[in-house]
Amino acid sequence: MITEFGRVLIFLIVGVVFVAGGMIFAWLLRPNRPYPSKLATYECGEVPLGDTRVRFNVRFYVVALIFLIFDVEVVFLFPWAVVYKNLGWFAFIEMLVFLGILFVGYAYVWRKGDLDWDKPAPKVPRYEKGVGVRETPLTEEEIAV
Repeated sequence: MITEFGRVLIFLIVGVVFVAGGMIFAWLLRPNRPYPSKLATYECGEVPLGDTRVRFNVRFYVVALIFLIFDVEVVFLFPWAVVYKNLGWFAFIEMLVFLGILFVGYAYVWRKGDLDWDKPAPKVPRYEKGVGVRETPLTEEEIAV
């Protein structure tokens, strides 16, 4: 007599055999004609240029993190809205405080300028041979390096 664990084991074995059999069968039937264009990196129809490891501006990461923070916080609104009628005034005031904190955070980020895309490049002190330290804004080429 097969136990529950035995049934799970049989299910896993059948699943692995099914997937492996499909892959082996497809490998036997498909044509194998590699050429340089097929083996190249796919860039959405564009010819890939340069190295794949490119330095991105920090602003992209900051905006992504801000989006994640506010997106996750807004997820808390849905369960509250579902049971709103059963919660009463205390939960309503609690949610107003929560939304107020979110608004203050959004105003802080906005005031700080982290949502502006057209800010000038940051001034980063750099040491140059024979010149010393300079504090001029970096060019786009220098930022990308």
